[in-house]
Amino acid sequence: MRLIKKVIFLFALGIVLSGFSQQAPLLSSKAQISVITCGPGKDLYSTFGHSAFRVQDSAQGIDVVYNYGTFDFNTPNFYLKFARGKLLYKLSRQRMDRFLFTYEMENRWVKEQLLDLNALQKNQLLSFLENNYLPENRAYKYDFFYDNCSTKMQDVLDEVFKGQLTLNTDHLKERYTFRELIHQHLITNSWSSFGIDLALGSVIDKEATAKEHMFLPNYVLRQLNYTSLDQKPLVQRERTILDKKPLKNDPYFLTGPLFWLLLLMLFVIVITYIDFKNETRSRWLDFFLFFSTGLIGLLIFFLWFLTDHTATAGNFNILWAFPLNLIMVFYLFRDKPLPPWIPKYLLAALGLLFLLIILWLVKVQIFSPILIPILIMLSLRYAFLFLKFKVPK
Repeated sequence: MRLIKKVIFLFALGIVLSGFSQQAPLLSSKAQISVITCGPGKDLYSTFGHSAFRVQDSAQGIDVVYNYGTFDFNTPNFYLKFARGKLLYKLSRQRMDRFLFTYEMENRWVKEQLLDLNALQKNQLLSFLENNYLPENRAYKYDFFYDNCSTKMQDVLDEVFKGQLTLNTDHLKERYTFRELIHQHLITNSWSSFGIDLALGSVIDKEATAKEHMFLPNYVLRQLNYTSLDQKPLVQRERTILDKKPLKNDPYFLTGPLFWLLLLMLFVIVITYIDFKNETRSRWLDFFLFFSTGLIGLLIFFLWFLTDHTATAGNFNILWAFPLNLIMVFYLFRDKPLPPWIPKYLLAALGLLFLLIILWLVKVQIFSPILIPILIMLSLRYAFLFLKFKVPK
């Protein structure tokens, strides 16, 4: 009997999409539509949580989740499209029990906000979601800050209830930059935090508007409680579906980037001191420093200029991770006389490090504090090489 009801439900959806206002209501009087907010997980992709719509109708045996945060691993050139910011995300639809099972296994909390909608509004919202779910409509170009699973919650509600929604933003006692909002979900001394600060540019150091805060699911959860529809609260009630079990998971200093970068810095200081005392030069160390910084710089250049990612523009990490260091590798590693422009290059490299510090102090771009050991070791090595290679007057 339930299967027959679902078949009738799907058939009716096709009718309602062609002209909802002229058709009988699709959902029964017992139907409910809510916004689901899921807590963060351990993996990087789940660090910031998740948002989705839930449609329930006990009279018809319907309990499904409309999820804007899915993508297909089988997409041709998946990793290339992902790197270039051209990967399409899709709206998916699945049963609530299957959706919930994943979050239960990952020990993540799940909260639900029941929307206070009348019968017409519920059917309008469902009609919009089903129209989005059509194969020709379900894909969209993902953007971490401006078009993701969480921003879709407000975007969809705005589209369905045009001019009827009012956002009260007084609950935000403080406004944050995009970078500060990201860091609320990250441990500073972690590879994920360091990698994000390395990849994202100065464009995320501007203050986000109240609505822009909603690229994060927890801010969607908060804002919906202060949103009105036709001058009445949009959220009827909020409840917890899943609670997170407390686990002891203290960060281990020896596995974080700070420990290894401090170790590398001390190593570079010792080798440079030995080179200075013995009037020698460790070519292998110069090869490692210039090759690694040049390679990272090439990646930053790629993300900044050759992708569609909006958040990787204006990345002044390129001042220390300088792509032209890859060219220097071949000059510094070979056992031949160096061209006379090498000292000028090293002096310019020192100048770029100084410029980075200035940009940091005036808050043009906020860099990871874990970057400090890298700046110290590069400054020291650049200065040593400059003194060694400079042309005598």
